[in-house]
Amino acid sequence: MISLTDSQKIGMGLTGFGVFFLFFGMILFFDKALLAIGNILFVAGLSFVIGLERTFRFFFQKHKMKATGFFLGGIFVVLIGWPVIGMVLEIYGFFLLFRGFFPVVVGFIRRVPILGSILNLPGISSFVDKVGESNSMV
Repeated sequence: MISLTDSQKIGMGLTGFGVFFLFFGMILFFDKALLAIGNILFVAGLSFVIGLERTFRFFFQKHKMKATGFFLGGIFVVLIGWPVIGMVLEIYGFFLLFRGFFPVVVGFIRRVPILGSILNLPGISSFVDKVGESNSMV
């Protein structure tokens, strides 16, 4: 079992609440307040989980500057009051930033009993394999 420090446990909670508020904000027709709270909690939680220095290094690598610009720009656009445009920018930046993790996530989900059988269905399996291959090469 993985042991977590207290700050990492707090970070996991903040990140979880951030994802919840983002999801809930999108369900409620892009509610500005919920999306803003979700963004702040997600970034703060990520900083707690991996540390401030590693978070800064992750976001501001040379080859990830475009992705970071879209992601942080999307957060800024949500905060100033244009939630739909901001979320589109954020989602694009998120996929550019975290595309290296998608094959790992897909591999993990494939081991989960019910979700794994869904991902192994013929049409879905080929799509997920293509997404995982194209993301791992970059």
